[in-house]
Amino acid sequence: MKTGSVFQRPGFRSQDRTMGIVGAWTVFVVNEAYAVTSGLGYLSIKAPSDPISDPYLSIMSLLIVLMAPFLVITMVAVHTYAAPEYKRYSLAALVFMILLAGITSSVNFALFAVARQPTPLSSQWVLSYTTSEWPPLPQALDFFAWDWFFAFSMLFASPVFRGGRLENAVRVLMLLTTVLCFLALAWFPVSPSQATLIGTIGWGVAGPIVFLLLANLFTRIRPDPGPSPAA
Repeated sequence: MKTGSVFQRPGFRSQDRTMGIVGAWTVFVVNEAYAVTSGLGYLSIKAPSDPISDPYLSIMSLLIVLMAPFLVITMVAVHTYAAPEYKRYSLAALVFMILLAGITSSVNFALFAVARQPTPLSSQWVLSYTTSEWPPLPQALDFFAWDWFFAFSMLFASPVFRGGRLENAVRVLMLLTTVLCFLALAWFPVSPSQATLIGTIGWGVAGPIVFLLLANLFTRIRPDPGPSPAA
């Protein structure tokens, strides 16, 4: 299979293709919006040690909440795309992505809700969440979800993609994302700020490219017109 070829995947229906394209493109676009918003947030602070404040923090939290279900939708398409011998791996990838989506959307919605409350307690909670030093429980949970569950989702999804250059590129980037996220988690007790940077490169730089390639891959697939398999 050549990179520019259009091919057919047995059992991969038009609905599966649409879910994959919409899910992967949405994840990529929202990720880029998150990167731009965080960049603007960092530019707005007066000192490097200052945390990102509203409205940037609230927008970033809402973008994560928006992106979470589309991460799962994309993995549903990956599971459908997987060849029968790799279905167990794609199912594991889907389960880990569901765990990630549940944790990160809950933490970030809570952060958004608390940030909107004009009380000293909420201000201290938000400030502690955005610190680069030893983080509180909610921030630690969010780091853990991305550096652990997202990494495992990429790891188990990687065997699904093999054969053509585009599929091989997806697999290599998934494995690279996995390595960076695991490295970040291992380095977290040593230096939370450095671990955050490593993890961000994993799920925040390599990760979006994975979903961009997935959107490209699903776009090139010609849906299988055959009858739906029996339940």
